[in-house]
Amino acid sequence: MNAQELLSHLWHIAVLALTLVLAVWASGHALLYRRDTRAASLWVAFIWFTPLIGAVLYFILGINRIKRRASQLRGGVETYCASHVVTPCPPEELHKHLPPQSDHLDALAHATDAPPARPLLPGNCVELLINGDAAFPAMLSAIQQAQHSITLCTYIFDRDEAGREFAHALGEAVRRGVEVRVLIDAAGTRYSWPPITGLLKQKGVRVAKFLPTFAPWRLLSMNLRNHRKILVVDGRIGFTGGMNIRIGNCLKKNPSHPVRDLHFRLAGPVVAQLQEVFADDWRFTTGEALRGDRWFPKLEACGSLLARSIADGPDEDFEKLRWTILPALAAAKHSLRIATPYFLPDATLIAALNLAAMRGVKVDILLPSQSNLPFVQWASRAHWWQLLERGCRIWLSPPPFDHSKLLLVDDAWALVGSANWDPRSLRLNFEFNVECYEPTLARALADWFDGALQQSRPATLAEVDSRSLPVKIRDGIARLFTPFL
Repeated sequence: MNAQELLSHLWHIAVLALTLVLAVWASGHALLYRRDTRAASLWVAFIWFTPLIGAVLYFILGINRIKRRASQLRGGVETYCASHVVTPCPPEELHKHLPPQSDHLDALAHATDAPPARPLLPGNCVELLINGDAAFPAMLSAIQQAQHSITLCTYIFDRDEAGREFAHALGEAVRRGVEVRVLIDAAGTRYSWPPITGLLKQKGVRVAKFLPTFAPWRLLSMNLRNHRKILVVDGRIGFTGGMNIRIGNCLKKNPSHPVRDLHFRLAGPVVAQLQEVFADDWRFTTGEALRGDRWFPKLEACGSLLARSIADGPDEDFEKLRWTILPALAAAKHSLRIATPYFLPDATLIAALNLAAMRGVKVDILLPSQSNLPFVQWASRAHWWQLLERGCRIWLSPPPFDHSKLLLVDDAWALVGSANWDPRSLRLNFEFNVECYEPTLARALADWFDGALQQSRPATLAEVDSRSLPVKIRDGIARLFTPFL
């Protein structure tokens, strides 16, 4: 064996050894730290059946490094909490704010009040805004009236007719001397070209991208996205929900890709909690701390609604949303109304929904009949039989695509915000939701939901069972990838 052959032989041995070491390390890490059994199993299989590539992809996509980075950036500083003028409502006093038929929700309040939860604050008012036709004018009006500060966080901010209108309004605010901060998820800036960031910078708006992924050292966090939607004006008026900034939300303009959605206008002490979440995300991204009355003015009570923000993400807020949803399902006595565009529940959520239905709770789940992500819809449909056979009802809304997100319990408690019922929202994304205790708001949301049901058709167990064998196999294969969707 000559020297060249020896080097080639040694090279192959080295590559084989490296592949084996990485496969053992990656699969061992997945077995020890992946909480979802299916995700762990899929990763281990992928790692061993795609040598080297599987281990490298697991290193990039399968490990959560955000918590460590957040801790380093904060330098030991705790998550910021604004001072409140109103006294928070402890769970044992919830009955003072709700009618007698809602007393059972104090158990839910106890569950969501567990540390490190933000306090449940009285004195708020929330307005439902349906589609961009109502939400965008309200948001733009607030921006145009801003005097001190504007903070905006969104996942998608398109450079279309709607995006340019927002960019113009934000630029005008800067020219009036208003402090403006805009945070857009890096992946969300690529839904339109050229991205909106260039236009915002031209107008003097301070804009940052959350976890840009083009830099090689940031590829390790490319799978973790900021899906939150928050707008706060002067620290007093807040907006949140599921709506991105794009013309498709404005149905009256007959866009080429219409999307139905819900958004909410908030006022009162809870707005400070929206600002807290934005301030933490902004500091995480840029290092700038937003503090003082410009960003956090004293907020007096303005209504009768009890509300609390719930930030969820793969950092210190990990699985807060799951530990809000599960107690809500358990607390329901009469009805559960769920609307979500992406429905990929795990075994725990399926069991909780089925137990509610078996207890006599009326469980209605509203899904779009045509998803904008066919693979996700295939995976979702593979779960439906487990719910339908236990008495849950699934409703399919007609086009256009419905992106609305809502969980309503006994027409007295509502969870609204950005999160979907899928592993990405529950485990990977940074999400923002608000829980609300107030019968008046709940009835308005119930009316919206019931109106949507009247336009929808029920999915039946017979229909699901009658799928052809190739379709069932396709849906089943898609379901295997649920932990990654």
